Amino acid sequence: MKLLMISGDNSVAQGKKGAFYHTLAELHQHWERIDILCPRAAQTVNCLFGHVFIHCAPDAKIWQWRFIRQKGQELFGRERFDVMAVQSYPPFYNDLGAWLLKRKINIPYLLEIHHIIGYPRAADLKERLYFWLGKFLWRFLTRPAAAVRVVNQKQAPDFLSRHGVPWGKIKYIPSAYLDLSVFQPRAVEKKYDLVLAARLEKNKGILNLLKAVKIAKKQKPNLTLLLIGEGGQKLKLQKYVANNNLAANVIFAGWVATVQKLALAYNRSRIFINPSLNEGGPRVLLEAMACGLPALSTKVGLAPELIKDGENGFLFDWSPRAMADKINKLLKRSDLPEIGERARLAVRSFDRQKTIPNYAQEIKKLALKN
Repeated sequence: MKLLMISGDNSVAQGKKGAFYHTLAELHQHWERIDILCPRAAQTVNCLFGHVFIHCAPDAKIWQWRFIRQKGQELFGRERFDVMAVQSYPPFYNDLGAWLLKRKINIPYLLEIHHIIGYPRAADLKERLYFWLGKFLWRFLTRPAAAVRVVNQKQAPDFLSRHGVPWGKIKYIPSAYLDLSVFQPRAVEKKYDLVLAARLEKNKGILNLLKAVKIAKKQKPNLTLLLIGEGGQKLKLQKYVANNNLAANVIFAGWVATVQKLALAYNRSRIFINPSLNEGGPRVLLEAMACGLPALSTKVGLAPELIKDGENGFLFDWSPRAMADKINKLLKRSDLPEIGERARLAVRSFDRQKTIPNYAQEIKKLALKN
């Protein structure tokens, strides 16, 4: 079978070997051919693995819907792909383009909602706008899709069903594709109390985390947080650290070069903490748990489904004081290795050797039904 993917991720076109690349490294084995339509980029890569072809839009994102319709028709006329997988995200250019393309070629597609921006908490006015836009539009944009993919079992399905998407159309298909040969416990020295890997953006809640570190260090003055990532909030976060005497407590590591180095950074830490305001997963939470780290998280995405209070970590609300309380409570536990082992067991089912073939099979089912 042949697959057309309509994605918002153009990283593979730029030669980056991030999460999308590693997904394709396994996914391509299940298809005769994959074509990817993605936003404009400084493209250096046109083909991967011999039969995955990347097509970047020539124009700005506002015209992405037109590129999807036109390029999709051209590819269908030449390659006759069987099914489409469409990533949905505001302002919904992919959704509109897929809808228009389906009207022309009548091929089924899976609409993938990985992340409900602004839910359960919005970081700013833009996220609030996208939240209300999605709340209104998804009831219409999901209609032409054969199925709607969500990546957690409760938060996203509950939201969508309350806002006009039929339960029967919603399908839970995990998107955390863990390479358990990389993300596993290692016998290395623990150097950091806390670790977070994330884009340094508002919705990740990192300023709240720094405020929590400031509170928690009153009980543990030598508390350390390893912060892995880059983003638009970096200078603001660094300024907060400098102004609040946290330079010895917070280490800005930037992005690490490989997944192996990321796994090592997890293993050198005692606890993973996720302060996000809204997420679909997040994947990094599961990666750290696979490395045997107890987890602390806000109630976003998969976290409420995976974290059992006191057993493999703790959930908390979005206040810095609540975070600080859980940080100190977990660090005082004498059974952190046992808690971490329970965290590891909780994410075993996300092994990429199972989840990616399952993803491919679910898409193929739509083509066979058609």
